[in-house]
Amino acid sequence: MEKTEPRPQGSAARSQRAVKKAELHVHLEGSIEAETLMEIDPSVSRDEIEANLYGRTFEEFLRGYIWVTKRLRTPEHYAIATRDLLDRLASQCVTYAEITLSAGVVLWKDQDLAAVYDAVWKESQRSRVKTFWILDAVRHFGAEPGMRVAEFSLTRRDQGVVAFGIGGDEARGPAELFRDVFAFARDGGLRLVCHAGETTGPQSIWAALEIGAERIGHGIAAIHDPALMAKLRESNVPLEVCISSNVSTGVVASLEEHPVRKLYDAGVPIVLNTDDPAFFRTSLAREYELARDVFGLPLEELAANSFRYAFSVGQGSGLSS
Repeated sequence: MEKTEPRPQGSAARSQRAVKKAELHVHLEGSIEAETLMEIDPSVSRDEIEANLYGRTFEEFLRGYIWVTKRLRTPEHYAIATRDLLDRLASQCVTYAEITLSAGVVLWKDQDLAAVYDAVWKESQRSRVKTFWILDAVRHFGAEPGMRVAEFSLTRRDQGVVAFGIGGDEARGPAELFRDVFAFARDGGLRLVCHAGETTGPQSIWAALEIGAERIGHGIAAIHDPALMAKLRESNVPLEVCISSNVSTGVVASLEEHPVRKLYDAGVPIVLNTDDPAFFRTSLAREYELARDVFGLPLEELAANSFRYAFSVGQGSGLSS
């Protein structure tokens, strides 16, 4: 993707970065910058990393994402990635984060999920960013592996796991397959989030709502369904919008064609996020800059939304602390 908009300079950029905000949709594995990945795996070169931290299509992105996760061989590697991400978030005036860990991928790699999670939780508690975790199952792996993630998630409710989610290929892993998994997680006290309407149409979002999703990851396909936008508005279910991600993977044809402004004008609740910032060469500060400078969206309202729709009790304190 070619970046089409310059970053603000001077006081405009500084004032945006001074706005306290929360990051609710960021994948740990997709946040690992080249320098950090070389610390984790000194055998890889910068050129090799740059060739894989890329994605002109969603399928190409998934291949790169798996390549990165295969470099994460020990719990300490995940802890290093956590430290780096939280340092970068703190520098952008992020005071609260819900980080997604691809727990389904950890299990797919036959790694010790308990050891990995305990390492990232311990590391996150050292940060001044108040941090909770969303454990994510892979839709196209099926419901049975998803249930394993949900079962583990319940064992760490008192150690920072706030929600269960599903991501991955919407077409190969429809939300309906996870109805029982979502019910199990909900009954155990976890909040529910579902990637939907990113690479497929509005029906994927309807399906996510039907199994109990409380936030929708991406969800930009809602723009094609007025009844769905009304449902999201009336039910107060926010879309976790990731502008640069959608442009980079070709989900939208260009930055200017992104529907975030139309969704906002329709009254759909919006939260800005980065998704996989290392892949999409972005940061939460930059997403706020794009929202303001390209789409004319009000930063203070968007920042307030990021706390309003956070899952953890007491998240609103981030606005004033």
